[in-house]
Amino acid sequence: MKTTTVTPNLIQLTRMRFVNAYLVREDDGFTLVDTTTGRAADDLIAAAAAAGGTIRRIALTHGHGDHVGSLDALRDRLGDSVEVLMPELDARIHAGEKIVDGKVPGSWPKLSTVPDVRINGGDRVGSLEVVPSPGHTPGHVAFLDTRDRSLIAGDTFTAYGRVAVSNHYYWRFPLAAMATWDKGVDLQSARDLRALDPATLVVGHGPAVAAPGAAMDRAIAEAA
Repeated sequence: MKTTTVTPNLIQLTRMRFVNAYLVREDDGFTLVDTTTGRAADDLIAAAAAAGGTIRRIALTHGHGDHVGSLDALRDRLGDSVEVLMPELDARIHAGEKIVDGKVPGSWPKLSTVPDVRINGGDRVGSLEVVPSPGHTPGHVAFLDTRDRSLIAGDTFTAYGRVAVSNHYYWRFPLAAMATWDKGVDLQSARDLRALDPATLVVGHGPAVAAPGAAMDRAIAEAA
């Protein structure tokens, strides 16, 4: 697992060269945002220890398998004292509810972990503000660090080669578009995230982008 310090409060963890999770530093330890694919639990715990802390809570941008893949193993290793937070609608999908018409694309693995908290836009997770960004999945959220305006955008954007919106096929990372539920809603969420004027953009797939405004504008124009 590759570890990259993005800001003093944000560490990117990259597994298999294509999927990211993030450690967000708080006074009591770390919030882990997303868990990558399966069999990453030990590496995620070790990364937090190497950075000088422990994982205190796990917050998920959405319910796809490459973001919740190590959730059950982390819960087994860290125990019930670590709070698990999942977007409301994606938690309901994992609970077996039918919340939209038709099949929701992407991988939705069976989880034994039930989230302790179902999060919605405007909620707070430590220093992070929950920002609704549906489209890639029905309940997809992003997280804005209120200390420095770093934006953890999940899969609304990707950043391989260049920043792109996940509502359309981009050859450098086509999987995001293939797993997107509603392309029009996804594009509107990209616009909403751009309006936050983030100082740094980090995503589920691809490197961090400093001063991302122009790149986000270009991506949105290409996706429209």
